Formats: sequence, C-alpha cells, structure tokens
Amino acid sequence: MAIQRMDNVGIVVEDMDAAIAFFVELGMELEGRAEAKGLVADQCTGLDGVRCDIAMVRTPDGHSRLELAKYRSPAAISAGPRNRPHNILGTHRVMFAVDDLEDTVARLRPHGAELVGEIARFEDSYLLCYLRGPEGIIVGLAEQLR
Repeated sequence: MAIQRMDNVGIVVEDMDAAIAFFVELGMELEGRAEAKGLVADQCTGLDGVRCDIAMVRTPDGHSRLELAKYRSPAAISAGPRNRPHNILGTHRVMFAVDDLEDTVARLRPHGAELVGEIARFEDSYLLCYLRGPEGIIVGLAEQLR
C-alpha cells in the first residue's frame, strides 16, 4: 500500500488565535503549537527564510487534524477575495459530522461564521450546510438524522 492514512489538512491563516478559537468552538481540540523554520521548512515548502507559527487541532476521535499555519516570513499571499464561491478550482471545503447542526452554527456565529447558502435537508438522512469560517475557509457541517 502506498499510504497509511491522511495525516492532516493544512490551512494558512492570518489570525492564528481567531482560527484556533473557531475550530475549538466547533469541537476540535488544540493538540499543540510550534514554530517551523530553518532548512527543513525551506526545503519542504520551496520557500526561502520560512518562519511560520503552526497549531495542530484534532477531532475528538483523534483521527483527523487541521494544521493551521501563520507565516511570518515570507508573508502570506492573498489568493483573492475571502468570499469566493464554492465552485472555484482548487478550493472546496472541509466537512465535519456534528450531532446538532443548528446549535453548532449558532455557536460559530460569534466567531465570524456565516452560512454560504442555507441549511438543507437531504431526504430523511442529513441536515447539511456550508459556512464560511476564518480566512474565508468553507466548512461543511452534516448532521445525520435518526
């Protein structure tokens, strides 16, 4: 087999504390914070002079992680407006299963979350929505109906 697992998804952010607060409110756990710099960071990213603060947040089951990265050098480059539509090439969303979708949306609103569309019901199976989180990241939420 070529891979063992998906380890994490990396997201570059401008406001590390706000991003951590958003994902912790969602229900993720802060695993740790560190600084990435030096030759290995430069070689891995293909950039020169990398100095990057990173934070790893994980799902409560411990199987999925997001690596949040705030570049101090070289400075992060904007990829355009943060309210891009869902169908832009190369961007999509990170999806989370939640036990109460409406409560989760309500808890995330004070952290800047805004619905992209509206909460939708898929048959008698799921409540689904996409919301825009920190840095314009689209976060999907799915509540399985019982």
